[in-house]
Amino acid sequence: MRQVADNAAEIEHHGGMIRQTLLDTFGFGQFRPGQEPAINSVLAGRSAAAIFPTGSGKSLCYQLPALHLPHLTLVVSPLLALMQDQLQFLERHGIAAGSIDSAQDREEANRVMTRARNGELKILMISVERLKNERFRNFIQQVPISLLVIDEAHCISEWGHNFRPDYLKLPAYQQELNIPQVLLLTATATPPVIADMQARFAIAADDVVTTGFYRSNLHLGVEPVASGDKPARLAQWLGERPGEASIVYVTQQKTAEEVAAQLSGKGIAASAYHAGLPHERRDAIQRQFMTGQINCIVATIAFGMGIDKSDIRNVVHYDLPKSIENYSQEIGRAGRDGAPSRCLILANRDNLNVLENFVYGDTPELIGIRAVLDDLLAVPDSGAGQGQWEIMLNALSSQSNIRQLPLKTLLVQLELRGIIAPRYAYFAEYRFKYLLPAEQLVARFQGERQQFVQSIVSTSKIARTWCTVDFDTLWHQHSAERGRVIKALDYFQEQGWIEMESKQMTEVYALLDRQFDAPALAEELHSYFTAQEQNEIRRIHAMLDLFGAPHCLSHSLARHFGDDQAPAHCGHCSVCEGQHQPLPEPPRLPMPDENGMAAMASPFVERYTALTGSAPGSECLTRFLCGITTPLFTRMKARQIPGFAALQAHPYAQVRALANNLCCEPTS
Repeated sequence: MRQVADNAAEIEHHGGMIRQTLLDTFGFGQFRPGQEPAINSVLAGRSAAAIFPTGSGKSLCYQLPALHLPHLTLVVSPLLALMQDQLQFLERHGIAAGSIDSAQDREEANRVMTRARNGELKILMISVERLKNERFRNFIQQVPISLLVIDEAHCISEWGHNFRPDYLKLPAYQQELNIPQVLLLTATATPPVIADMQARFAIAADDVVTTGFYRSNLHLGVEPVASGDKPARLAQWLGERPGEASIVYVTQQKTAEEVAAQLSGKGIAASAYHAGLPHERRDAIQRQFMTGQINCIVATIAFGMGIDKSDIRNVVHYDLPKSIENYSQEIGRAGRDGAPSRCLILANRDNLNVLENFVYGDTPELIGIRAVLDDLLAVPDSGAGQGQWEIMLNALSSQSNIRQLPLKTLLVQLELRGIIAPRYAYFAEYRFKYLLPAEQLVARFQGERQQFVQSIVSTSKIARTWCTVDFDTLWHQHSAERGRVIKALDYFQEQGWIEMESKQMTEVYALLDRQFDAPALAEELHSYFTAQEQNEIRRIHAMLDLFGAPHCLSHSLARHFGDDQAPAHCGHCSVCEGQHQPLPEPPRLPMPDENGMAAMASPFVERYTALTGSAPGSECLTRFLCGITTPLFTRMKARQIPGFAALQAHPYAQVRALANNLCCEPTS
């Protein structure tokens, strides 16, 4: 009995401690639903998952525990904008936090790393790709870490949307860095995705905290509108809500620019936001929106991740979203203050082909998969049929004509089949310039260390002011290991003795098995990607079914995420208000006959054949006519060839059927 009483007292003390931190540091008098059990799991030393709707306070589930854990909390986040917004929040609350990201200069990154090494940071935020960086991994292995936090954790699952292959490596990184526990955060996980996340990180069912997906303050509306009528309807609808913070989501960058200009022409001040804008311009637009200087943003999905603005009153989908998960995430940015907010879809099926083309463009051609396998088989045998495969992703993407994201997925699939295993990544080239004379640098060391530094100085090749490190010579002549050399260069830079640059990221894999049947494996992998393609197409059509069905939108959306607690009739969606209309079919477009198709394709076929020595297959030709970019198309400047995207508005399958008849060597 005494043990039970002691445990109860300890739990009560623990609860009082975290509630005091909640008030003193964050200024909140009580937790939001789900936060306290997730925090308790973490502080009890267990891995956990927090699955809350967008805007429900997932971030607090790691921010508060980080203040009570003995060592660093390492947060993996998929987007720079999300990191920056959370860092600003932490700074406002006096919490020592930093990030290492691609927007920083080297001096700033070094300052953050020094603070982390000295134990001055409680939270460090990085992208998942940062863990592939050789220098960063050398550094972070020296820093004790209490907790690994994975934001947008649904990215780890092939069953989820926005799948990112690099996320699959996070369980291995957790082991490599000796991190005792993880916390997974996401707003958009279906039951299969939750099960996948649990299995990968061995999270007990009791430590998975979900709070439901129904939000009573959001009015969900689906309004069928023909494409030509959208600009006027959007301007009318926003004009009825003057001064309210609004986000209008579109699919393509050019649409963002056009719609923003149309709204501004009708007296509704709007700014376009997309990944094609300069970084400084995007930052300025985001700041102005956050402070209320701009009330309307017309954006691709590049905008909104992690935006902590509580008073967004309207989210409009000018184009169809990519999936139900994307829709849920995007409308979740409205009404975070709990006040009534409206989410409207100006719906039709006219841009359905554009959505589907994004999917088709990520399916590698069979010939491209075979090119990757042939490159792998060309690796010299180091004994027992094994070898070391070094690749630069850009070069392999261009060589195989496979986009980088599906190429990463292909590499992961080869790992899962036991054919390759990731070893490390490094920058192929390091160069530096002296900020003090080389002889003074060498003179700062004695004995063996001085000899080691002298070997770096004497073997580095000088061109004007920059010296390139020669790792091969250092190893063969001085037995100097690459890792030690890089640590030394990092130290020299921290001391202000040199300025250093690194480039040409190279990924190194061990070839474990070269006995595979390349033609058969290429077919198997192509079938895998085709199955993924069809899954994504089904995902798009499931979204259309949800928007077009005569059922409560709020209830249907919650059910998709496994939430059975939402009311059957919410009373605040267009269906419950009796405004349901089926989505109109897109206008039928005339398809060219074979002669017309041949004339349309002729300039491309000539250019392709001259460049590669063979005619394009049907898949390649279909992508050209549908306006789907590939690495090869970028290299050959396909956008400038007459006929590019000529059939963009037509269904991909119909274009491919015609292309099959034209090509001598149709692909599967």
